[in-house]
Amino acid sequence: MSAKRLNKELQQLGKLNLDWVTIAPHNDELLHWRASMMGPAESHYAGGIFLIDFIFDAQYPFKAPTISFVTKIYHPNVKSDTGDICADLISNGWGPTLNVKHCLEVLRSMLITPNPDSPVEETIAGQLRDDPAEFEKNAKKWVEDYASGS
Repeated sequence: MSAKRLNKELQQLGKLNLDWVTIAPHNDELLHWRASMMGPAESHYAGGIFLIDFIFDAQYPFKAPTISFVTKIYHPNVKSDTGDICADLISNGWGPTLNVKHCLEVLRSMLITPNPDSPVEETIAGQLRDDPAEFEKNAKKWVEDYASGS
């Protein structure tokens, strides 16, 4: 089921012409996709390009993909050392009617509006709540250091 569904989604994504992200199987592995997402202009991550891995289980679409940032990112909902995202962001409410496009939109929204109330990095979440200017400074520094493509 997952191979047929993933091939269909890949075709649909190609037709959408999304200007803020590209996504395709990584190393020709259908169950491992890699996205390249531009940091939204209205976010602390503007100017960055973030590589994100999607790992699909054989039970996809009945089970959500596992998603992790390959590019380091200063974000309360992403583990700084592994790139793993807060599982609740994708898994909560997941069902077979949802798809990769939905995941990409959730990730983009997450970059625009980091959520300090559902963190995997409590220190970063605390900084976002208590000292937003310092959070913004650190987020932009990490974009410069890790996501600028230079």
